[in-house]
Amino acid sequence: MRRASKILAGIMRKLQRLIKVGISTAEIDQLARGLAEKENTIPAFKGYKGFPANICTSINAEIVHGIPGERVLKEGDIISLDFGINYEGFFSDTAITVAVGKIDSRLKKLIAVTKTALHCGIKEARVNNYLSDISYAIQNYVEKYGFSVVRQFVGHGIGRNLHEEPEVPNFGQPHQGPQLKSGMVLAIEPMVNMGTWESKIMDNGWTAVTLDGSASAHFEHTVAITEAGPEILTH
Repeated sequence: MRRASKILAGIMRKLQRLIKVGISTAEIDQLARGLAEKENTIPAFKGYKGFPANICTSINAEIVHGIPGERVLKEGDIISLDFGINYEGFFSDTAITVAVGKIDSRLKKLIAVTKTALHCGIKEARVNNYLSDISYAIQNYVEKYGFSVVRQFVGHGIGRNLHEEPEVPNFGQPHQGPQLKSGMVLAIEPMVNMGTWESKIMDNGWTAVTLDGSASAHFEHTVAITEAGPEILTH
C-alpha cells in the first residue's frame, strides 16, 4: 500500500501541474490513464459500479464523481481531481482541489480550509482514538470559517478493495464508533461547500452537486494508523 500510494502521489503531482485554462476534462482523464499505465498500475474507478471514466473531475459546484467529457476549464474555475489505483492487488485513493488560473479570494479560502481540515482529521487518526474523533475534528475546523461539511458522502477504509469498512464521516460527535487500531488504513476525505451542506445527484446518475449551486472543494489522503502515529501514504 505504501508503494501504491507513492505511485499515486506522483501521478497526482503531474496531473496538478497540467491543469490550465483550455484543457478539457476528457484530456485530463486520458492523461490520468496514461500515467497510471506507465507505472504498471490499473485505474481503480473505471468500471467501479459502472463508473465510466478513469478519474473524477468535479468543477465548481460539483462535489464529487464528476464525469470527464468535453467540458473545457476556464479562468476562475476550481476543479477537484479524485483518482485511485490498483497496484498488485492493493488500492490507494487521493483527491485535490486546484485553481484554474486566477480565482477569487473566497474560493482560495474554501480550498485552504478544506485542505487544512483534512490534516486536522489526520491528526486524530491515532491508535486508541475513536473513528468519530476524525469526523469531529474536520467538522469543527470547517464550520469555524462559515463553510459546511457534506453529509451524504464519506471517507472509507481501503486495502485490497477500493472501499472497505469502516465508513469515515466528516461530521459528528467525538469518541464514537470503532476504536482505531494499528494497521488500519483509511481514506480520509473532507468535502466542503461554500453554502449549504445539502447535495443532489445530476441526471447522469453519478455527479453530486451542491443544492444551492455554491462551490465545493475536496481533499483526500490514504492514511495508515501506526503505533508511531498517522502516516500519510499519499503525501
